[in-house]
Amino acid sequence: VDTFFAHEDDGKCKYVYALELGPFRIRDSSSVLEDAPRPEKPIILYEYDASPYCKRVREMINLLDLTVEYRPCPGARQGKFSQQMLQQTGRQTVPYLVDPNTNQDLFESNDIIEYLLQTYGPLPEMFDRKALWPITFESFCISTCTIVAILRDFPASRRQDNARPDNEDMIPLELWGYESSPFVRPVREKLCSLCLPHTFISCSRGSANRDVLMKRTGRFQVPFLVDPNTGVEMFEGPEIVDYLEQVYTTQTSNE
Repeated sequence: VDTFFAHEDDGKCKYVYALELGPFRIRDSSSVLEDAPRPEKPIILYEYDASPYCKRVREMINLLDLTVEYRPCPGARQGKFSQQMLQQTGRQTVPYLVDPNTNQDLFESNDIIEYLLQTYGPLPEMFDRKALWPITFESFCISTCTIVAILRDFPASRRQDNARPDNEDMIPLELWGYESSPFVRPVREKLCSLCLPHTFISCSRGSANRDVLMKRTGRFQVPFLVDPNTGVEMFEGPEIVDYLEQVYTTQTSNE
């Protein structure tokens, strides 16, 4: 926490995010990421929501405040992106990460997590690696992520029956949010089940992207969706899910 009394009496501070609680305006940031390298081009991750191995990678992406293009592969073997992965690598396993900034591509969640941490994380002396144990302690992370998937009925494990056949060909939608948000989760699940590519802009606590969203919209609220295919921009998770269902399906579905 930087301060409990962030000022808002000038134009510059007007668009700086702070959590308002009564007389307090709580402002926090992530000092360890201030000088961390940032990718010029979005990293690409082939994944699906229910996979515990994909989820732990997404958690690390969120922790490092990275912008990533997600290419959904329901159940790892459904959809055009899964076929694309098969043609490129001969495999249909996720997570699969492609970094156009370094020309690196990796399978295996442990390898991807280490790569992201070493390439886009802070210097080792600036943080205590033991603090990462909820992600790096594999058996704990996989078991808890699996419980989440079970409770959510394995979201996006298969391509939605009435998803438009050209969904994978769409310009990636833009979703602002963070992995642990209960409001963002239904939107992410719907994007994945419809096989819609989407650029995920991480903005968890301390993220500099919260200020960016404040400047863009005048407020910080997630999820926030931008659809370059239609020009629509909108807040509110349930309304976004309804919008995606109306625009990117071909008929009524029971899902």
